[in-house]
Amino acid sequence: MAMDLELLSAARHGGLRLGEPPRSGPHFVQVVASEFVAAAAVCPIFLTKNAETGRFYAGAMFGFEPGENLLRGDEASRQMFTPLDLERAGFYVADDNAIAVDPAHPRFASAQGAALFDSDGQPSQPLRRVQHALAQLGAGVPATDAFIQALVEARLVEQVDVDLSFDDGRTLNLAGLYTVSLDALGALEDAVALDFFRRGYLQLIYAMSGSLKQVSRLAKLRNDKIAA
Repeated sequence: MAMDLELLSAARHGGLRLGEPPRSGPHFVQVVASEFVAAAAVCPIFLTKNAETGRFYAGAMFGFEPGENLLRGDEASRQMFTPLDLERAGFYVADDNAIAVDPAHPRFASAQGAALFDSDGQPSQPLRRVQHALAQLGAGVPATDAFIQALVEARLVEQVDVDLSFDDGRTLNLAGLYTVSLDALGALEDAVALDFFRRGYLQLIYAMSGSLKQVSRLAKLRNDKIAA
């Protein structure tokens, strides 16, 4: 869907009101390495391939199908982790690192949201959070790409089959998901393992691996929703 982006300015967008990051939306949201530890506490982290480029990226899973967010009503989980990609929803980085905004984004639909600018034309606290999220993404995406490339080169990436059965009799098979093989990790040469440790990659790997237990938590939330 085409967007009409405008360079953000106090003069032009002083009347916009910023709502909370969307509670619905994608069931799988791209995350960067700096988010892994917080994300792993509430949801699974997988690698998958970009449909257009074929390159791996990391994502946090909130549901098993498009449009499903099983954590939507869980305020505790929301407080623990909101993806940067949702925090910056409605805002984009333009040329020269300027910020562009999509005034038609649903996040600006309510007149009850927070102002983007203070009375003196300076960014408000909510807008500063968006700016911070954009900056973290700007640094985090290439850093995460480098981490994933190191996994690929070390032959640590393995496909994972996720087969689920629910109380309403429905079954789901989630295809195209990948994780890190701990067996292959244990077989790394000492020099490579030390390099991974010094670059902080081992922490990221163990966060990803530990997050897989959240699949069963999401399945339970789905079954609770079915029962209700």
